[in-house]
Amino acid sequence: MDRFKLAACGLASVVLLSGCGAGQVSQTATQEPAVNGTSANIGKIAVRNAHLRATQTTDFVQPGTEVELLFVASNESPDVNDKLVSVTSDVGTVSLTGDTTLPAGSTLVVGAPDGQITALESVERAEAAEAVVQLSKPITNGLTYNFTFKFEKSGEGTFAVPISAGESPRREEAGAGGGAGGH
Repeated sequence: MDRFKLAACGLASVVLLSGCGAGQVSQTATQEPAVNGTSANIGKIAVRNAHLRATQTTDFVQPGTEVELLFVASNESPDVNDKLVSVTSDVGTVSLTGDTTLPAGSTLVVGAPDGQITALESVERAEAAEAVVQLSKPITNGLTYNFTFKFEKSGEGTFAVPISAGESPRREEAGAGGGAGGH
């Protein structure tokens, strides 16, 4: 009888302990990637790491300044080719240059992200795509700005794009002394 009670207790504890994590959301399930930009899906196109690269030396990057729009677009369709037709924003005029076609199952790298020498030299098409924004409104770090991406077959989508200072050194505080600490 004692063996039966011991076995029953052991079986009950195994069942209870094995169900501990059932129904729980893992800690990394909602974790965002550690990249400067934002992500969005437009039909079968996945836009990743979309961000503006702007060197900011004053409170705002002023109208008339050209800034880069960088992103990676991946065509997740196995058989339908697509093409980036246009990108628009209320903060400025976006000019696309280069080949913006997205063959089925391929990737389009627009601009050269920080730390990347060139856009996958051995795989990329010879004419790399670039997107330049001629600002009509001031922009600043810490805020996001709406951009609409229009693809020939996947349609269009609007999402907020942040600014990245890139690998630029931090701005020196005016009159900063050599004191310790300091915010």
